[in-house]
Amino acid sequence: MSIRISGMASGMDTDAMVQDLVSAYRTKGDTYVKTQKRAELKQEKWKDLNKKIKSFNNKYAANMQYSSYYSSKKTTVSDSSKATVVAADNAVNNNQSLEVTQLAKTAYLTGAKVADGTTSSTTLGELMGGGSDWSSESVSVNGQSFDISSDMTVGEFVSTLKSAGLNASFDEDNQRLFVSAKESGVSNDFSFDTTGSNASAALEALGLTSEDAVKIDGQDAKIKLNGAEFTNSSNTFSINGLTITAKGETTDPVTISTETDYDAIYDKVKNFIKDYNSLINEMTELYNAPANSGYDPLTDEEKEALTESEIEKWEEKVNESLLRRDSNLSQVSSVLREAMAQTFDYEGKTYSLSSFGIGTLSYFTASEDERNAYHIDGDEDDENTASNSDKLKAAIAADPEAVTSFFSKLAQNMYTKLSDISKSTSMRSFGNFYDDKQMKTDITKYETKVSDWEDYVKEIEDKYYKQFARMESAMTTLNSQQSYISGMFGVG
Repeated sequence: MSIRISGMASGMDTDAMVQDLVSAYRTKGDTYVKTQKRAELKQEKWKDLNKKIKSFNNKYAANMQYSSYYSSKKTTVSDSSKATVVAADNAVNNNQSLEVTQLAKTAYLTGAKVADGTTSSTTLGELMGGGSDWSSESVSVNGQSFDISSDMTVGEFVSTLKSAGLNASFDEDNQRLFVSAKESGVSNDFSFDTTGSNASAALEALGLTSEDAVKIDGQDAKIKLNGAEFTNSSNTFSINGLTITAKGETTDPVTISTETDYDAIYDKVKNFIKDYNSLINEMTELYNAPANSGYDPLTDEEKEALTESEIEKWEEKVNESLLRRDSNLSQVSSVLREAMAQTFDYEGKTYSLSSFGIGTLSYFTASEDERNAYHIDGDEDDENTASNSDKLKAAIAADPEAVTSFFSKLAQNMYTKLSDISKSTSMRSFGNFYDDKQMKTDITKYETKVSDWEDYVKEIEDKYYKQFARMESAMTTLNSQQSYISGMFGVG
């Protein structure tokens, strides 16, 4: 940055004069900066709203059009200490008889105590009394063989068992090995075989084959469902849409009751309405926002003259009005409102949201930004309609297929319309609900305009400084000439 020393000859503050002369140009430049900033703020506002619209579309419109979305079963067991049951959507609604005749067990071996003082670092040779060295003898677990030797440590032997697919550990405090299968059932049981007398003696010394070792054999679970017997390696059975987990053996049959979960259907509709209201209310508020004329984004210089509280209040006014009367916002809002107002036929009858006690409040009852929101009659969480008769629950109980069919068609129609307006165009990227391409182009143009104007102001400023510099130079020459003439005539 050049240092200018001005006004030496004229005595005038030429720097201040130049700044006054270019101030009007800078003010016009601030207008361009504010326009660019407002466009950037609007872009961020739309990015945030666009995410919310996408989320709503993917969560509800994309999923609710399929009947499987509403399918839900609930199951009870007459004695939950004997079994728990989870029903899938394809489970049959009825009562079924269950008997648990045998629970699954996991094979588990508690080894006998080994020689006192044994640690994980003790070798098999030392554990066996320190006899002759030996190697190349093997142990097999369910057909999987591995070599052992006299210099193999207890810890290494445990690691080898783990590699063979078992759970194994050596408890130095209790001087015992513990070995178990990783899964329950007969097929996951294990046993040891050896080749060579030293390998057999090593297992004996390890307490795995001695008489004091305790082995629990792997066992399959067995149940009877409606008299038919089923066997499984674990206590969990998947049978015709039911996931049954046996917990205790029965002496008398217990009853499994499966039925359609009407409350789950109601909750899905209620959640849809709730999230729709949240989105449409926000969009309505943004569209109806006050103009807040005179509130433009602040420049850095303007911020310096305000307190943090004043800046915050000012910026709230700016952000509040960014999407006022926005055409993209109007388009999406209209699509959503039109989708909710549709009627659909099912088995010769025409249904609308009002058929299920779902509607908007009266014009005079609802606030301006909530006039597009829907309320469910009898909804205990809605103070406006909680006292009304619950037509939705009654409709679900009477004809759940009619309810799910209606909302499936509503969702399909909404999804199609939202998909149509989020297609790629010259102004909009695929999947977006606002003209992001055009917005980005406009911001780039504003950035260029701001930059060009700054260059222009710099040229104007330099021009004035040069003019004043020439004036100063002329005055310096004039003053010099006057001094010379005065000196010649003895003046001064």
